[in-house]
Amino acid sequence: MRDVAVVSFAQTPNVRREPRNEVEMLVELIPEVVQASGIPREKIGFTCSGSCDYIAGQPFSFVTALDAAGAWPPIAESHVEMDGAWALYEAWVKIQTGQCDSALVYGFGKSSMGSPADVVTLQLDPYLIAPLWPTAIHVAALQARKLIDAGKTSEREMAEVAARNRKAALANPSAQLAGACDVDDLLAAPYLANPLRKHDCPPITDGASAIVLAAGDLAREVSKRPAWIRGLDHRVEPHSPGARDLTVSRSTRVAAEQAGAAAGGLDVAEVHAPFTHQERLVTEALGLPEQCEVNPSGGALAAHPFMTAGLTRIGEVAQRILDGQAGRGVAHATSGPCLQQNLVCLLEGE
Repeated sequence: MRDVAVVSFAQTPNVRREPRNEVEMLVELIPEVVQASGIPREKIGFTCSGSCDYIAGQPFSFVTALDAAGAWPPIAESHVEMDGAWALYEAWVKIQTGQCDSALVYGFGKSSMGSPADVVTLQLDPYLIAPLWPTAIHVAALQARKLIDAGKTSEREMAEVAARNRKAALANPSAQLAGACDVDDLLAAPYLANPLRKHDCPPITDGASAIVLAAGDLAREVSKRPAWIRGLDHRVEPHSPGARDLTVSRSTRVAAEQAGAAAGGLDVAEVHAPFTHQERLVTEALGLPEQCEVNPSGGALAAHPFMTAGLTRIGEVAQRILDGQAGRGVAHATSGPCLQQNLVCLLEGE
């Protein structure tokens, strides 16, 4: 296996409504992350992006976004209709095969252009579940209720998760929601879908993030302290939420074991938990040590740019290692209903 590291990370400010289009968002972001990497754009061997055409409202919208990446002279490029974390996985595999020594990865989404809660309904069984048209919030509410009934969480604990993440986001200039919250005030709010209130759900966010990967000696040449990817794995569970135990995240646990993250010794963890009750599920599946700092950026509850929130989790951990604030950390990304598919990335500094 080749040594591969994150050598730079950048993200746009996460906002409720971004007046610029995707290309205008990326045309500033991509030069920023490339310049920070120390690798000239023409020397980057592979480019991979993650996005969702359903949000943009037009097919092959990622092709338009390539205008910002620069596709001339011709480049080796690919795209996943997934969160940018899975684009990073594809780029990592590309480097492992020896086809390139560096890669640019980015993800973007303008959730304000559509209704993410309805769009992800299209991920459900098209014969038995999707025709009922449950939104992502309704499906997540079923999972939250099962956790509460199993004694694994409570509405107060969920509100405490929201308050903690928003407080942590005060230190993150790119966060959308940040500030001190009173737990009792949060619990006094009406339900969106019992037992979920507004603070239990991800905000509608427009944003983008990007990462540059480099292998071996190139990474050491351009970065004083690369964030080495020591393990990377993702697993998928059954499509139907009714076919699995929603009170545990088995795919996260298996991915963590395969990536080597379950061994412990972690300083920081960024978990992609769009709903408050899911943070407990993910941290439990990862087996995080007590001293590990969870979501110092505020996590997905402070900003949830569609199709790049997972890539941002990897970038946030990598940035803390690049800056010397952490020695070893784990990042998690999720996709699908009720944590159906999960990716775990173990990063470490030298």
